[in-house]
Amino acid sequence: MTRNSGWWRSAVIYQIYVRSFADANGDGVGDLAGIRARLDHLSDLGVDALWVTPFYTSPMADGGYDVADYRAVDPLFGDLDEAKGLVADAHARGLRVIVDVVPNHTSAQHPWFVEALAADPGSPARARYLFRDGTGPGGAEPPNDWESVFGGPAWTRVPDGQWYLHLFDPAQPDLNWENPEVHEEFADILRFWLDLGVDGVRIDVAHGMVKADGLPDTGRTEQIGLLGHGELPYFDQDGVHEIYREWRKILDSYPGERIGVAEAWAPNAERLALYLRPDELHQAFNFHYVKAEWSAERFRDVIDESLAAVNRVGAPSTWVLSNHDIERHVTRFGGGETGLRRARAAALLTFALPGSTYVYQGEELGLPEVTDLPEEVLTDPKWIRSGHTERGRDGCRVPLPWSGSEPPFGFGASSWLPQPADWAKLTVEAQRADPGSTLSLYRSAIRLRRDLPDAPLRWVDAGGDRPDVLMFRRGPGFACTVNFGSASVTLPRPGRLLLASTPTDEIARTDQTVTLPPDAAAWWTGDADD
Repeated sequence: MTRNSGWWRSAVIYQIYVRSFADANGDGVGDLAGIRARLDHLSDLGVDALWVTPFYTSPMADGGYDVADYRAVDPLFGDLDEAKGLVADAHARGLRVIVDVVPNHTSAQHPWFVEALAADPGSPARARYLFRDGTGPGGAEPPNDWESVFGGPAWTRVPDGQWYLHLFDPAQPDLNWENPEVHEEFADILRFWLDLGVDGVRIDVAHGMVKADGLPDTGRTEQIGLLGHGELPYFDQDGVHEIYREWRKILDSYPGERIGVAEAWAPNAERLALYLRPDELHQAFNFHYVKAEWSAERFRDVIDESLAAVNRVGAPSTWVLSNHDIERHVTRFGGGETGLRRARAAALLTFALPGSTYVYQGEELGLPEVTDLPEEVLTDPKWIRSGHTERGRDGCRVPLPWSGSEPPFGFGASSWLPQPADWAKLTVEAQRADPGSTLSLYRSAIRLRRDLPDAPLRWVDAGGDRPDVLMFRRGPGFACTVNFGSASVTLPRPGRLLLASTPTDEIARTDQTVTLPPDAAAWWTGDADD
């Protein structure tokens, strides 16, 4: 991998959820100083860049994704000098920094929205957002049937009778991207952070800024179930691409290959690839890969679909197994020892694929989802908006365990969400010197990945009828095998064993064959000498 040209095409990028990474000031919430103090962990891990979730001024209705001031750091996380220090410290270690931009909506406490609420219907202040008259007698019903991602209607009525759109929480009013003032404001916000030295921006809800003309009804309920599967009049509209063409020009005007990354939920891989055309963004999260269940057939289908789609636009694919919005994949793949074995195998599969890989903080430790958090500590808007029927995303946001034998495990003096006591065996400290740990597996995979052939993926027949096995090569010198099944399989030997997700003594080898245990993956060099 080169750091000088198209660095993002094969980069390993580490996601930091600021509140839960490391707490330097002892208030129980992660902060920018905590990230700076733990950068050596990322250097040792071998990643190329870090993506930092929002740390801007916010009332924290949605963990910082409700921004009140896009050019200031919330005191909970530090200040602007701390942000500049983080960028400088990361760059000194050869790490790039990507920050979140949240352009679909602002906080309800953003000065623009405060002004809009105080203004009259039809005023320029309201034109920055999506205010509409209601329907039914006296306009008492919402303007249409759109639903919030967090549950309930996507509209809230204000005292003068109008309604405003919020595709997420009512504290997150949607901006009106048909308004030139909105375009100008966000172009300036981009330049502010690029001037500060960040290497890229991750665009939250990149699929949501443009709505269908006339804001038509969907004609259905349970609309969130279509996210990433079907068409919705408020997501993935063609007009978003004009915005990203504007932004690409800004990114390209800065030296050092600054990038734009889309969090875009599109109905299929072909629609997602449109965000990656040469004059638009550099990367888009591959949520179809995230959603693949544990089966060889499903993973192969998603890999083929993803690579075919991005190849048509000359872009790299991204691969991601978990993030701050998704149940951790140790639990998603079955939990317990089975889930961990599968998660380790999935990591080797993922790192072996051509393209860029994202690592969510804690997956390098094999952290599971925390499913038994006490109800009184839950803060996710999904929990509140669902009437306490959906627990939301707090379970994947529990702070990291760094060291020690009991909570808060070196995270800080306390922890805003309680950590399980049995995480003592999963701390960075406990895993650092253990060659069999998940942390050691990730370090080895990321290090070896740098030397993988810069070659496309080619599927290889594993021999016989083995529907639970995936085997592929990248060039003549590298092969990856994955056994998704519940029983061991014997395969033609691909070469010399390079790295395995399971202890190597579990992998029986002869001159001609290899027996791979269940829920396991292995990397091989091109020659067959052991």
